[in-house]
Amino acid sequence: MTVQFFSFTKLVVADLDRCARFYEAVCGLKPQARVEGAVAGRPITEIIYEPTNKGGGSFILLAYNDGPPAASGEIITGFASEDAEAFAARAVAEGGAIIEAVRDAPAHSLKVGFVADPEGHLIEVIQRY
Repeated sequence: MTVQFFSFTKLVVADLDRCARFYEAVCGLKPQARVEGAVAGRPITEIIYEPTNKGGGSFILLAYNDGPPAASGEIITGFASEDAEAFAARAVAEGGAIIEAVRDAPAHSLKVGFVADPEGHLIEVIQRY
């Protein structure tokens, strides 16, 4: 039997470079590769980021080079942070927005909040305690 595991999240964006700056500044992601290719005959550019922990999945930004911008809300990415409020502040400083302020969620032993990137894609940030 083949082992199945989570490998990556691919977020489709309209402005690849703007979103790359946002995710690198806010989440501390480090680019691993920039790829030019095609999906179903449509030219694309991807930025593949290094996993943020050993054995963790990768985050990938993808932009279609020939088409309309992607709709926001099609995916929610999740990031764990040692300081959720600072994460949210970085998001705002980089052109994002706070959607739900960071709040305590004691039933889950964490703080949780939602921010949006400059294109409106939702990001859930958690801080375990």
